[in-house]
Amino acid sequence: MKGISRLMTTFVILLLVSQQLFSQKIRIATYNIRVDVAADAKKGDGWEQRCPKICDIIKLHDFELFGLQEAKSHQLKAVLSLLPGYSAIGVARDDGKERGEYSPILYKNERFSLLDNGTFWLAPDPSKPALGWDAACIRICTWGKFKDKKNGFVFWMFNTHMDHIGVVARIEGARVIVSKMKEITKSSDNVLISGDFNVDQRSEVYEFFKNSWNLKDSYEITPFRLAWTGTMNGFNPDMISDSRIDHIFVGPGFEVMRYGILTDSYRTLISDEERKQPDFPKEMTFKKSVVRFPSDHYPVMIEVSTER
Repeated sequence: MKGISRLMTTFVILLLVSQQLFSQKIRIATYNIRVDVAADAKKGDGWEQRCPKICDIIKLHDFELFGLQEAKSHQLKAVLSLLPGYSAIGVARDDGKERGEYSPILYKNERFSLLDNGTFWLAPDPSKPALGWDAACIRICTWGKFKDKKNGFVFWMFNTHMDHIGVVARIEGARVIVSKMKEITKSSDNVLISGDFNVDQRSEVYEFFKNSWNLKDSYEITPFRLAWTGTMNGFNPDMISDSRIDHIFVGPGFEVMRYGILTDSYRTLISDEERKQPDFPKEMTFKKSVVRFPSDHYPVMIEVSTER
């Protein structure tokens, strides 16, 4: 009997070890951090004030792999300076170097190895910077091929920011993205795309991403979801919406365990005057403040399970 007991114990240990080696969870996110605009500072929402809060959210929720949108070169550098242990891939959209906004992908060095990466543009010729169709801005998609150091899982992540004006540009840009995804990954199941798509879940472009290949909206396939509002706030704490324009679509290689639209906020003082609140301990004092958000978008985070 003792021999059988030892054998069963050994079997259970081996089973647990194999699960550790082959099944792993990854926290993935997308975050439009709002381009640095001088007018925002006059309203109390300037980049210098917001940047540390953005990075605090990333640290608190422990994003391991995430895409940003609306990041100028100095903004990306500022974020990286506050996030030791992360690296970034991507180029600026206007010249393929440093002019204009980036849609970079950031990743934890201790968790992932970067195997390959690149950029393409949402235009008839995706190989070079150009306005596409009726777009108001040059648009870009960044991609990276990664290997999870914990279990050897190899996958591709794409990150984009679609046009906010051009209706034709969005649908044609979506076709470019899916075509390039298939080409780059050789139609792998281990693929995901994040971004600010500038369309919500009722749009033609959203349906195209859902139905044109093997991609699924992580919002729809998760067993647990925290999403009491949409993904944009406009720096207005009194605004609520059911429109989700920031999405993470995943291929069959990812099992989505959790989904959240993260509505973390912070406060700035209106007055130094100390106040008391009825029914609170008399030792407590309060000051009047205003609710602020680190960006005009909320970050979207998912936790996925992968198997080698």
